[in-house]
Amino acid sequence: MKFELTKEFIQEITGKIERQEFELIKTELSELHNVDIAELIEELDEEHGKILFELFEDETSAEILIELDDESRESVLEDLSSKEIAEELIENLESDDAADIIAEFSSEKKVEILSHIEDVEHASDIVDLLSYPENTAGGLMAKELIKVNEKWAVLRCVVEMRKQAEEVDNVYTIYVVDDHDVLLGTMSLKKLLLSPEKTLIKNIYNDKVISVKANSDDEEVANIMEKYDLIVLPVVDDLDRLIGRITIDDVVDVMKEEAMEDYNK
Repeated sequence: MKFELTKEFIQEITGKIERQEFELIKTELSELHNVDIAELIEELDEEHGKILFELFEDETSAEILIELDDESRESVLEDLSSKEIAEELIENLESDDAADIIAEFSSEKKVEILSHIEDVEHASDIVDLLSYPENTAGGLMAKELIKVNEKWAVLRCVVEMRKQAEEVDNVYTIYVVDDHDVLLGTMSLKKLLLSPEKTLIKNIYNDKVISVKANSDDEEVANIMEKYDLIVLPVVDDLDRLIGRITIDDVVDVMKEEAMEDYNK
């Protein structure tokens, strides 16, 4: 059921914040989507919004953060140290969302936050993404993905995928690469599960795959995903090596902007 943010509900939450009924608030909001909670924070006054934001566990707070508008996000972040931003928020976000948040800080603050990220690989991925212009495929992509080598047998693939899946919130596609990480195709999860354990991936993967270069314009990315009805699009470098993936939610804003431009014309 769609949640409707009413004036009465905002007043109710405000009253509970002032009475410090925090556990009651958490229980009442537990069934809401992060987008709805972000909208609620935006409607509260600044001080109440900050208090509400701080009530949630780190992982939930991180997801709410990326849904906030610029003004509200700046407000909840301004009282946090670089260490708190890194450990409580950035480490709980996928690389693309983490890079978007860090990009808003000054160069000095960026370095401070990155220095507090314990996961060195995650920090490295974020730095890599920050090097791409915002309006390119590289600026839209996330580094987290599932990939398997064409020479692996099915059994090894399952073992390796379990390890990789720990870092990926949503598994959309299994990519197949060679020894140099060149993208070769995709692997059907159904076919993987139904194939004998010793079957080699190179004999069962799908070599028909659409990809985009990291320096491609974001409008080109949006057009490709819309044309081929894709929910995820792999990103490759100039040597066709797999370096990331873009999901449909990453390009929704681009699609909206294009539609508005067409409407205005």
